[in-house]
Amino acid sequence: MVGPIPAMLRGLIDDAALFPPGSAPMQAAVPAHRGYRQSWYEAMVGPLLVPQSRLAELGRELSPGRGELRIGVIVDGDLEQVPGDVAALGPQVTVLHYESRHALDHLARHAPSWGKPVFAELPFGDDALDAVRATGFTAKFRTGGLAAEFFPAPETLAAAIAGCRLRGLQFKLTAGLHQAVRHRDPATGFDHHGFLNVLVAAADAADGARTDDLTATLASTDAADLAARALRVLDRPRALWTGYGSCSIDEPLHDLTELGLLHRGTSHEKDVA
Repeated sequence: MVGPIPAMLRGLIDDAALFPPGSAPMQAAVPAHRGYRQSWYEAMVGPLLVPQSRLAELGRELSPGRGELRIGVIVDGDLEQVPGDVAALGPQVTVLHYESRHALDHLARHAPSWGKPVFAELPFGDDALDAVRATGFTAKFRTGGLAAEFFPAPETLAAAIAGCRLRGLQFKLTAGLHQAVRHRDPATGFDHHGFLNVLVAAADAADGARTDDLTATLASTDAADLAARALRVLDRPRALWTGYGSCSIDEPLHDLTELGLLHRGTSHEKDVA
C-alpha cells in the first residue's frame, strides 16, 4: 500500500521488536508486525527481523490463513544451516534479506546460495568498506547498543556515509535510532543519533556534500531545521541509506507525524483481522 507515505520514508524501518532494548516475546512480535502490515503507514515498515536461532520458534507462531509473513534473517549461527532453517518455515514466510556479523571471507563462501541480499555488519573505517565492496554485500553499521562504545561520533558516521558514496555502496544502520533528532538519553547519558539527521545527511551525501557538512548535520539538535530540510527531499527515494532496524515502530511514527513529515491516510486504512 503506497498511500500517503512519501518516497523517502518507504521501507525506512525494519521491525526489530525481538531485539534489545524492546526484546518483545515472539508471541507478541508476530501479531504486532501483522498489525503494521494492515496499517496506514504499512509502506514505511520493512520486514520483521528474526534471529536464525529463533526461526523454529517463529514457525510455531504461524497459523494457516494468516497470509505471508515477510522477514529479514539475522544470521547468528552456522552459515551452512541457513537454507535448511529457512526452508523449514514453509511457504508462509518470505525472506527479503539476510544480515550477519560473520567475517566477510566466511560469509562470501556461503551467502551466494541464499539467493537474497546480504547486509554485512562492519567496523567503521575505509579498509572495511574496501573489503565489502568486493563481495557485493551491503554495508551495515551499528549506531547504538548497551554501552557507550557502540554509539559512533558524528564525524565517524559521516566518514562512513561519505565513504559509501565514494565507493558506490549503500548502507544500513542498526540500533539507537528510535527518535528523529539527535539527543542525550537522560537515563544512560548516551548520545543517540537521530534517524532524521541520518536521512538528511544521506540525502546530502548523495548530492555530493562534504564530510564536514555531513558531520554538522548528524550533530544537529535543531528539529525544525532538520524537518524543513527533510521536507525538501521527501518525494525522492533514498539513494544511499537502505534504512534501519528499530525495536520500536511507534516512536519513529510519533516523531514523524509531530514534525509534519507524515500524515495519517484517510482512504487506505485496512481492517485488522
